[in-house]
Amino acid sequence: MQLTRRDTLGMAAAASALALAPRSALAEIPMVGGPDEFLAGSAAGSGDLTLTAPEIAENGNTVPIEVDAPGAAEVRVYALGNPVPGVARFKFGPLAASRGAKTRIRLAGTQDVMAVAMMEDGSFIQATKNVKVTIGGCGG
Repeated sequence: MQLTRRDTLGMAAAASALALAPRSALAEIPMVGGPDEFLAGSAAGSGDLTLTAPEIAENGNTVPIEVDAPGAAEVRVYALGNPVPGVARFKFGPLAASRGAKTRIRLAGTQDVMAVAMMEDGSFIQATKNVKVTIGGCGG
């Protein structure tokens, strides 16, 4: 197969259109609400949900966290002191070998980080950890 000039220009135009498309057309709608919206009136108990975060974060721009929730269908992480509290959402399928995830989040300052897990049976469990931020953050 030989590529013609017309084919090359067509592929370049398609790639440019995709690159310039609004992010909302390419990405999933971000998680905006707080934990109350996710819980939808249900009470969250305690259980086998582990939230690992540093006690003191030297820089609020990149705070490493880890969640582990055996038997969870979905885990959401909230930074309760941020202007937009929802910072991460992890969905697990029925064949997922591990129901845990690691990521880095941004914290506006010293605050509580909360993980809420929806279990496969529809119940909710939560874990909270206080993280002290010494400098940086999204709020200054």
